[in-house]
Amino acid sequence: MQKQCSCGETMSIRLRTVIFQNKVEIENVPIYSCDDCQRSELFPPIKQELTGYIRTLGSKPEVATVLFDEMSELAGLMHKVTHKDNQMYTVESIIQERVNELLDTLLLAKSLGDDAWVEDVRHRLKQITSHLTTTYRLS
Repeated sequence: MQKQCSCGETMSIRLRTVIFQNKVEIENVPIYSCDDCQRSELFPPIKQELTGYIRTLGSKPEVATVLFDEMSELAGLMHKVTHKDNQMYTVESIIQERVNELLDTLLLAKSLGDDAWVEDVRHRLKQITSHLTTTYRLS
């Protein structure tokens, strides 16, 4: 995934570490980066989730390292797609496998009556489907 930078060059998406208040390292955050002017910006679909997480840290966070790909389905899928062990799989098959895993988990959570788990899984499915429908609009 790429986009045009304000300098005119192409920005590529990369998984980077974001450091909050020199204390919290948030790894595997999707960020657009320009190799020419060094400009960076968050991948828009994850911005709300990242800023929401940062808000939970408060003004005086403890020293920590966090994996954003474990919080964000989109970041998790990007991490999985770019991992060398998955080179033989298509992006579509990796996404489909994850959606199927989440649907199976949803059924389990419902059968156990765990409402919090059901909501978490629904939120994760929504992250994937809302991005895919805006990326792959049908004409």
